[in-house]
Amino acid sequence: MKRSWSLLALAVAALAPPTALSQSSVTLGGVADLGLRYVKNEGRDANKSMVSGANQTSRLFFRGVEDLGGGLSAGFHLEHGIVLNTGSQASSVVGQFWDRRATVSLMSRSLGEIRAGRDFIPSYTSWSVYDPFSYVGVAGSTNLISSAPAGPIRSAFSTNPNTAVRANDAVQLLLPGGLGGVEGGVMLAPQGSGTAAQGKNRLIGVRLGWAGGPARVSAAYTTSENDLTVDGRFKDAVIGGAYSLGFVRLSAAWRRFEYSQAEQTNLLLGATAPIGRGELRLSWHKVSLDGNVGANDLSDNGATQIGLGYVYNLSRRSALYTTVASIGNDGALTLAPPGGTAGMAAGGRSRAFEVGLRHAF
Repeated sequence: MKRSWSLLALAVAALAPPTALSQSSVTLGGVADLGLRYVKNEGRDANKSMVSGANQTSRLFFRGVEDLGGGLSAGFHLEHGIVLNTGSQASSVVGQFWDRRATVSLMSRSLGEIRAGRDFIPSYTSWSVYDPFSYVGVAGSTNLISSAPAGPIRSAFSTNPNTAVRANDAVQLLLPGGLGGVEGGVMLAPQGSGTAAQGKNRLIGVRLGWAGGPARVSAAYTTSENDLTVDGRFKDAVIGGAYSLGFVRLSAAWRRFEYSQAEQTNLLLGATAPIGRGELRLSWHKVSLDGNVGANDLSDNGATQIGLGYVYNLSRRSALYTTVASIGNDGALTLAPPGGTAGMAAGGRSRAFEVGLRHAF
């Protein structure tokens, strides 16, 4: 696909002035990921399904960059999530085709980047880099970051799109490279005249990190508000770090969501180790809720997820993978990997297994 696209780009560029050929480039690429999943929720029938994006989210992207000279360049990035087993789009929001990312950028080698559009928030960027399962699949940390239970996320956004991963209408200022491993940025998003149901949130976020040699550390803090957050701002804080010992990479991250009188704390420990032509992945993830939502006391609600997986690289672009996971709930929680039969009793346990093929193009 990339080879065909490159030939087409060269043919079109041949009709343009010589300077355009040397200064501009456009890339078409993506990921096709399809798997088979088994989920058994305690007290319910087991369910088997075909799923998309269990190792990496299935997607299609266009991105381009133009050299403006003097160390400046302009670019864009459009990314669309795909449900590969049905051929439909991943987003359930009407009219949201480029659901994963839709940005335009002005970049300077010495000053950094100004990026505008829909993109990942600073807290998610700082958190997901420490998740061995990249936030997806039966062992992804997203399973314990949900708006389903009563807590700060549901209180601030109800069932509408939330800002735990992305934000619309955002402007970012990103640090340049070459700062001795220091990286980070600031994100601002005005609410405008829309509502939470339309994905309109007033957001402020900041991220700062450092990576050098075998070590990496970072922290981020993001706040947002909308027409539903009448009791103040929704707060999202992250601290994380990782260290490579050569034969294994260890990671840890802490994340806390707060809104009004409700708190949710997530603690993630992970390990990845190269074995043969692949990589072994392990994670332990715990969520604890505290405070209250109205008269509802959250202090006894929590869950723990354990995940184990292996990714076998067939080539640079293709891989086979398999993952097993287990979630144990406490209190009123019924968190489970996606794809199970609904109706599990509060405090129940869920077990899951998946196997699949991923191809990048």
